[in-house]
Amino acid sequence: MLSVAVRPLTAADWASVERIFAAGIDGGDATFETSTPDWVGFDAGKIREPRLVAVDEAGAVVGWAAASPVSARAAYRGVIEHSVYVAPEHHGRGIGGMLLQRFVADADAAGFWMIQSSIFPENVASLRLHERSGFRVVGRRERIARSLRGPHSGQWRDTILVERRSPHNGID
Repeated sequence: MLSVAVRPLTAADWASVERIFAAGIDGGDATFETSTPDWVGFDAGKIREPRLVAVDEAGAVVGWAAASPVSARAAYRGVIEHSVYVAPEHHGRGIGGMLLQRFVADADAAGFWMIQSSIFPENVASLRLHERSGFRVVGRRERIARSLRGPHSGQWRDTILVERRSPHNGID
C-alpha cells in the first residue's frame, strides 16, 4: 500500500505538479485547458491557501489540489473553484479523497463558504469522490465548450456543476 502525506504546495513542486496537470489535459476528462501555464501563471491564478500536494514516502508528488477565486467582486470573496489532480499511475488509491478532504478542511478554516467545480459527466470517479466529500450537483451545463485536446477533441462537452457549502458559513 502506498503511504501518502498531504502538505502545502510550493514552487519547488511545480515540475511535478505541471507533469500531473499535463497528464490530466492529455487524458481529456479533467479540463478544457489545452496547455499548462508556467509557474508564474499558475501562482498568480491560484489562491495561496489551500494549495496542496500529496507526496509518497519518497517525497515524490503524486497529486495536487488548488483553487481560484470565482470573481474579483467583494461579494464573492468566499467562493472558490477548485481542481484536484492525481497522477494517472496512482488513480484508484484514495489519493484524490485524501487531497479533497484536506482541501475542504483547509478551505473551511480559511473562511471560504463555498467550493465549486465543473466536472465532465464522463469523469464518474471524480463525481463520486465529490459526492462522498459532501458536494452536491447543482446543475448541468450542456455543450458549454468544445474540447480542443485529448480523445474528445472537437466535441462539444457538458459539465456537471458541483458545490459544497461550509457548515460554518454564517448563511441563514
